[in-house]
Amino acid sequence: MRRLAAIAAVAVIATATGTACSGVGGSGDAGVYTTIDGAKQIDATAPINPFNPQGNTFLGYDAMSLAWPKNDPVDPNQFYPGIAQSWTTTPDQSEVVVHLQPNAKWSDGKPVTSQDVKTSIGLAYTQGGTAYAVDPKAAGAAADVVVVDPHTVKVTQGANKSNTFLRNVLSTVVVPAHVFGSLLPADFWTQLKLARGSGPAAEKAKASITGLAQKVISFAPAKDVSAGPFVLERVNPGEALLVKNKHFWASDKIAPNRVKVLNYTGNQQIWNYLIAGRLDSAPFTAVPSGVLNRIRQTDGNEVVKGFSPVAVSMAFNQTKAPYDNVHVRKALAYLIDRSQVTKVASPEGGTPSQTTTGIHAEAAKSWLGDSINGLDQYKPDPAKAAQELKAAGMKQVNGKWTMPDGSPWVVELHVPASFSDWVAAAKAITSQLNDHGIQASVLTSADYTLYLDELAAGKYDIGLWLMALGPAPYNIYQRIYGAANGWQLLAGNLTRVPPGKEGNWMGGPETLDGVNPGALTNELNAATPAQQKQIVGTLARLTNQNLPVIQLYDYVNTQFVNDTRFTGWPPNDSDVLRLPAGVWMQLGLIKEQGTR
Repeated sequence: MRRLAAIAAVAVIATATGTACSGVGGSGDAGVYTTIDGAKQIDATAPINPFNPQGNTFLGYDAMSLAWPKNDPVDPNQFYPGIAQSWTTTPDQSEVVVHLQPNAKWSDGKPVTSQDVKTSIGLAYTQGGTAYAVDPKAAGAAADVVVVDPHTVKVTQGANKSNTFLRNVLSTVVVPAHVFGSLLPADFWTQLKLARGSGPAAEKAKASITGLAQKVISFAPAKDVSAGPFVLERVNPGEALLVKNKHFWASDKIAPNRVKVLNYTGNQQIWNYLIAGRLDSAPFTAVPSGVLNRIRQTDGNEVVKGFSPVAVSMAFNQTKAPYDNVHVRKALAYLIDRSQVTKVASPEGGTPSQTTTGIHAEAAKSWLGDSINGLDQYKPDPAKAAQELKAAGMKQVNGKWTMPDGSPWVVELHVPASFSDWVAAAKAITSQLNDHGIQASVLTSADYTLYLDELAAGKYDIGLWLMALGPAPYNIYQRIYGAANGWQLLAGNLTRVPPGKEGNWMGGPETLDGVNPGALTNELNAATPAQQKQIVGTLARLTNQNLPVIQLYDYVNTQFVNDTRFTGWPPNDSDVLRLPAGVWMQLGLIKEQGTR
């Protein structure tokens, strides 16, 4: 899933320390802004195509969405304008009307029109998901796309409503119809209408639309045609160079003449760029304290921090004994010192989780209020841990804990080798467990993709797991009570897959304290704000008491800027820190040094 890969970039780390450098290297050219794309590495052979996961387009610079999410901790539908100047929606989000920037043009001088948006939505249908699922029963699926006039588009939602429909529509990446339009067959919209029906003709139409996916992904335009502030000029294995788009509707706000996006093989290389003063800005990069001190010593380097709606947890495969016993999971929670784990693993990019709720602590303040104080904090308490282990039937022999039948209990904690903060966290956890008589070790997977595949296949007893992916409460809790735990939303119907089947590796029970948490999570899709708050409170309590995961630390969005060449950075805690620097420029935040 591409969204997961982007979020996982907050933790991707190389393990060695950087080579010492000093002085500000910069780009060597005035007006050149140098950065990296935290969501992907550069593949010079990839097409200039935002539908390709490795495509040589860069969100916020040349690739443009209708709007840019503010990522408010509790409201997923707050946005800054992008290609859309404004929008309106009905209270139930059954209809979204988008008004385009009236002066928007593509880099070849042609105007951006509603037809570009409709074509982009058609292409999105070939990829499936979010608002553009072909199946009309899917929650939040668009039912119709109407060009009202050259600068106005109306998108209506199907019968199975989702309160993230506006968010999904506004997140649409827009491409030029005169470049990409030929990918859609002449009868595409007729086929889409047929696909919303039932029977053999509908199934054939669905297959014809989804069958276009690879054609769209592999499409390679001859050149970049951008509606953003920049346009790609060239790319090689080391960097991509983008030049200012003279046709951008707000070009007077864009200070740099060019942007260099440097490639990287891991965070070690990003650290080296920062130490050398080569980057004007870098998105979230997990950094050990020693390396951070060296980065700060470089002239002009500064650190800015803000909220990041992501947390790290230790997740259990409850089909494996003894982790099917809640007393064992509680015992481990009482034995793990989350503050020490955070200090070792992510001292600058994380804060110890106050407790396990499934929600990032900053968002929990809004969702839970004072009720969070009534939850078990699971502060380190070896005596309580021993009580829980005894309640689970575990035995202590010569200071070592064993399984109820006296056989050895070996805790194996799996992590991807490339995530060095996770590796450090896992080592800290297993060290603590060994100190309390539980034999524990860390096992690593070669890369994150393999890790996820093996995790989904149920090969691990315990693994580290990204969670709390806000701001939408459904997205937060589907990480725990979604497909990984057996609940699947297909054609608008929630089904339960047995543990060990179809990616259900958590293997938790279908009900907790008489409540179906998967069904409750699904209700978040269409609930009112008041109902959402009530549901979130219930899910937080169930998660806290049953511990399908142990929340370890909540990420802090730690970023780097250098004021030698540019200034006007977002301040600490600004919501725009969660957007690419190209969007900062669109908002008029970045200026060359010495200018106003």
